[in-house]
Amino acid sequence: MESLEPRNRSRMRIYFGKKYFRMKRYMDWYAGKKKYALKKQSTRKSEIIATHQTQLLRELKDVDMWLQHNKITNLKIAIKQLNGVIVQPGETFSYWRLIGNTSKRKGYVEGMILHYGKVTVGVGGGLCQLSNLIYWITLHTPLQVKERYRHSYDVFPDSNRSQPFGSGATCAYNYLDLQIKNDTKQAYQLVLYLTDTHLVGEWRADNPSTRTYEVYEKDHLISLEYWGGYVRHNSIYRRAYNMQSELIDDEFIAQNHAIMMYEPMLTTSSE
Repeated sequence: MESLEPRNRSRMRIYFGKKYFRMKRYMDWYAGKKKYALKKQSTRKSEIIATHQTQLLRELKDVDMWLQHNKITNLKIAIKQLNGVIVQPGETFSYWRLIGNTSKRKGYVEGMILHYGKVTVGVGGGLCQLSNLIYWITLHTPLQVKERYRHSYDVFPDSNRSQPFGSGATCAYNYLDLQIKNDTKQAYQLVLYLTDTHLVGEWRADNPSTRTYEVYEKDHLISLEYWGGYVRHNSIYRRAYNMQSELIDDEFIAQNHAIMMYEPMLTTSSE
């Protein structure tokens, strides 16, 4: 495994690095061979294949609540670009291709972002909650995740965690994208909306699912690195069952390594 020791990169290196990787992404979007999902449908498909919801407002240590409220504003704008999108067989869903850049001109406001393990603010901040949700519900469908980036830093300790560590997908326009391909024979529709308290996501289709899925972790451990920091590791797997609850597949999904930004033996919530 490549060392996760934090590196100090100059502002110039970061600036030109972003320019380079963004240009590569634009080339993939507009000159590549993939067929991207772009059409939306207001009518919802009848069958819910997978659904999940996450809490909108959480009191996080050292994070002002106004950032949480601004996040909701940003989520509302981004959801308008994604809600109802139809992913036909052979098509690829691209998170950033549909959302576009998160600029003030579009109404985005400052929200919480994580930059090299530090909580800071930036226009459009908070959208990782949306990419995390889409990734999680996708793992409970036959759709294939083709591109996903793990969080490099584990910023907050577990508090009432209902999902395995490392089951999210970080995002940064446009080079850290979430891409999902439909290799099935039917179209899927992404449905997203907000309630008063939660962000809700659904993958829908015309026909009911013929499988159920269980996502779980293996090999969870915390290591003390030679440079003095702690790193958290695990592997994510997925069991697939038929409708008679018989196991038909058990597959590796992803491996995670994240620098811990809190004391590793902390067991109580700091949120």
